Amino acid sequence: MPLTKLRNIGIAAHIDAGKTTVTERILYFTGTSRKMGEVHDGQATMDFMKQEQERGITIASAAISANWGDHQINIIDTPGHVDFTVEVERSLRVIDGMVALFCAVGGVEPQSETVWNQAERYRVPRIAFVNKMDRTGAEFPEVITQMNKYLDANAVPFQIPMGAEEDFKGVIDLIEQKAYTFIDFTRGEIEIPEEYKAKAEEARNFLIEKLADFNDEIMELFLEEQEIPVELLKSAAREATLKLLITPVFTGAAYKNKGVQLLLDAVVDYLPSPIDVGATIGIDVDDEEKTQSRCPSEKDHFSALAFKLINDPYVGQQTFIRIFSGELKSGMQIFNSTKGKMERIGRIFRIRAKDREEITNAGPGDIVALVGMKLTKTGDTLCDQANPLYLESIHIPPPVIELKISPEKRKDQSKLGEALSKLANEDPSFNVHYDEETEETIVAGMGELHLEVIIDRIKDEFGVEVIVGEPAVAFRETITEAFEINHKHTKQTGGKGQYAHTVMRLEPNTGNDYEFVDLIKGGVIPNEFIGSVDKGIQKTMAQGVLADFPVVDVKVVLLDGSHHAVDSSDFAFQTCASIAFKNGFMKAKPVLLEPMMKIEINTPDDYIGNVVGDLNKRRGKVESMRRHRKGSQKLNGFVPLMEMFGYATSLRNISSGRANYSMEFHQYTPLNAEVQESVLKKLEEAKAEKK
Repeated sequence: MPLTKLRNIGIAAHIDAGKTTVTERILYFTGTSRKMGEVHDGQATMDFMKQEQERGITIASAAISANWGDHQINIIDTPGHVDFTVEVERSLRVIDGMVALFCAVGGVEPQSETVWNQAERYRVPRIAFVNKMDRTGAEFPEVITQMNKYLDANAVPFQIPMGAEEDFKGVIDLIEQKAYTFIDFTRGEIEIPEEYKAKAEEARNFLIEKLADFNDEIMELFLEEQEIPVELLKSAAREATLKLLITPVFTGAAYKNKGVQLLLDAVVDYLPSPIDVGATIGIDVDDEEKTQSRCPSEKDHFSALAFKLINDPYVGQQTFIRIFSGELKSGMQIFNSTKGKMERIGRIFRIRAKDREEITNAGPGDIVALVGMKLTKTGDTLCDQANPLYLESIHIPPPVIELKISPEKRKDQSKLGEALSKLANEDPSFNVHYDEETEETIVAGMGELHLEVIIDRIKDEFGVEVIVGEPAVAFRETITEAFEINHKHTKQTGGKGQYAHTVMRLEPNTGNDYEFVDLIKGGVIPNEFIGSVDKGIQKTMAQGVLADFPVVDVKVVLLDGSHHAVDSSDFAFQTCASIAFKNGFMKAKPVLLEPMMKIEINTPDDYIGNVVGDLNKRRGKVESMRRHRKGSQKLNGFVPLMEMFGYATSLRNISSGRANYSMEFHQYTPLNAEVQESVLKKLEEAKAEKK
């Protein structure tokens, strides 16, 4: 199949906007599945994990291939819940175009904005689908207004609905000037009904005016009041969409099978093929200042990005990759430039949700799963060894919530370790570490639901019953002042002793994580031990100083020191640097940093006072309020994560179950002195209890 006939698309939106339902309809209408699964009865093809079926939400983005006419569409269905935002992030990195779904009742929801901003970061062309037009409260024009106001989407309706709520009859295609009705699984084409003609003409003129801004030929014909050919409108619309100048908007009701075939036509007409996206730019392995490009052609050097790992009970670990250039064949050797090692390709699969079809080769634009990869992880670049490069990796946000976890039966300890290792491999936003002092395993993730799903999977997939502690905040530590420390480490033990001496300055490095600067002159510390100093500091930072939380945002400048010809060693300098860093850190006014969350709350007007009052008690700050819909408000603000455990229940109580919220990580901010003192005291008490 020529590359111009291929579309790699993602379907993304706020939770419950109907992403999985839309995908199920697409699979049915393209003939990929013979029956339609439903989210509410746990039978959706794309939600094949037990945790997804139980909760009626998508957790893991599933890749699937479908054919529409003479085009192949690779679809990635992504989660809408903010705890699984990394799934959206890695999907956006490898798709070429996106269908952004909006609920006709809910409009632009909190997660819609997050997904939209992620797509902006990767410059992904988008079309929009306003779903659920048959629901009570559906307002198509209001969703368009919100898209332009809150997302700056330059949203242009390419269709308008005929009716709304229970009177939703079908859609009018403004470019083709045709009306479509949908009965069961068939679409019927009719003349535009008389009562919609004036509205359709007004909407079509608006569409033409928008396209005339980007196309002189359309502008000329429009000003001369001449008929504009449909093909010219389509090609101009396609170009404007690919350049991110407009967002074409379509509409329907996926659950009632209305508008889905027309959405598929729009994917083919307006979203890019790998050829439209053009060359992928990577960084030269030998010189990071230089870039290399790879064209979407089988003749160019091979390049691909691993974007997801899944443990399949039947075939083992599957590594999902997007191929950008060259050809991949089973059995061939390829180079993992991120790890600097060779990998042998075992079997190659084209995935159809939980079914798989084995293929012998794959080319540019393909999204396939590889079985038998030993080293490759999420974000790794695979390429030709003779022409290596690094492709832009995937942005992984830091985990903000922790749980202590242990097996119910002691004999299951190694089984639990294996399960956690596999899950951390699959999900880069999930971390595991073992606390030597308390002898506890600590898992960290993006939110309570994220960790809840992980625990469920440990029980169901790996058969390990676990005891889970209370959720806790994943704090960080840093300093607020510069401090210079001079430390000499000496130890005589009968034989060869230990000697190391360092003088270093610790400085706050807000927002830049860790930086190490070597200002040693004249070899007072030999070159081979400079790395040891750096390593000793990094080990200490990972363990924490103030309260055993990782240290961030510190710059260490190595100023001076000395060594001994016999007694100096790698170990001695690591130890010296570690002690010096700890001592200096405690003198540089250390503080704990807490995760500050961005929160958005939708509430009826009646409860606004209660909601704001409750947020203030939680040290929250309301940034803005805006009218969301008639009789309801949307609050935006920031609130510390440590004050938000159990918030869902509390919000339900103060709003009689009518308010809802969405929360995502914003940044780490310093704790005030009073709260820090109380947190440190509690941590000390917990530690004393363990002893």
